[in-house]
Amino acid sequence: MSCAKIDPSLHQAQKPPWIKVRLPSNPVFFSTKALISDLRLHTVCESAQCPNRWECWSQGTATMMIAGERCTRACGFCAVSTARPLPLEEDEPERVAEAVRRMGLKHVVITAVARDDLKDGGANHFARTINAVREMDPSIIIEVLVPDFHAQEWCIDIVLAAAPDIFNHNMETVERLTPMVRSRAKYRTSLDVLRKAKERSSKIVTKSGVMLGLGETEPELFQTMDDLRDVGCQVLTLGQYLRPTPNHLPVVEFVTPERFDSYGELARAKGFEHVASGPLVRSSYHAADFHPVVR
Repeated sequence: MSCAKIDPSLHQAQKPPWIKVRLPSNPVFFSTKALISDLRLHTVCESAQCPNRWECWSQGTATMMIAGERCTRACGFCAVSTARPLPLEEDEPERVAEAVRRMGLKHVVITAVARDDLKDGGANHFARTINAVREMDPSIIIEVLVPDFHAQEWCIDIVLAAAPDIFNHNMETVERLTPMVRSRAKYRTSLDVLRKAKERSSKIVTKSGVMLGLGETEPELFQTMDDLRDVGCQVLTLGQYLRPTPNHLPVVEFVTPERFDSYGELARAKGFEHVASGPLVRSSYHAADFHPVVR
């Protein structure tokens, strides 16, 4: 990993019984898979090996991943491939809009790999995709899960100008662990992204997510919550880190469901408008459960 060497003294924790994944049985799962394949789209569900993809696809939902499936970063937690990216596909925004139409979605999550090879980090591609979906259905709730764009204001402005309803950027972990967990990313840079988005568009809903079980302490987690509230973040997701391969960072601890519940209560007490906290929670898991005030 380019972000940090994996500490050999960190042993993988024993997987507990509450980490269970249901295998697909619903025919909707297979029709969703076929639709994504037919439109030549990528999903973060597959690329990041999300444990909820069976459930979400069985309900006819998926998180669209644009700008290819090759990332320019090599984060210690992420299953997405690190490689030289291919050129952007000009018709991808329209294909995403068509997928949203066929799936009948009312809330769509659009994310992307980090594209540090592009001057705008892929911001214009985000905007074109938002516009294509909005043109197809003006009423749809659009949530974007963006890379950090190196906190460049002009890149953030491009995305905000397309008027997404929810602007999500994940912190992923606490400040101390960021250099080990995230490639080329900085904790304070990510806070700046969320702060700038809120300052530049007061009506935008900002959202972030943190993985637990990487070795963070409770005071560090609580400080991250406070830091997010200080930059105006309104929605928070807390989930268990799951090691995608032996080459990735090991799980230091499996956090119990009861502790996730208590962390969720604390986050709500700190002022977050909506909190999803649980072992299998991911950034876009049940994203439509939160209903922002429409423009």
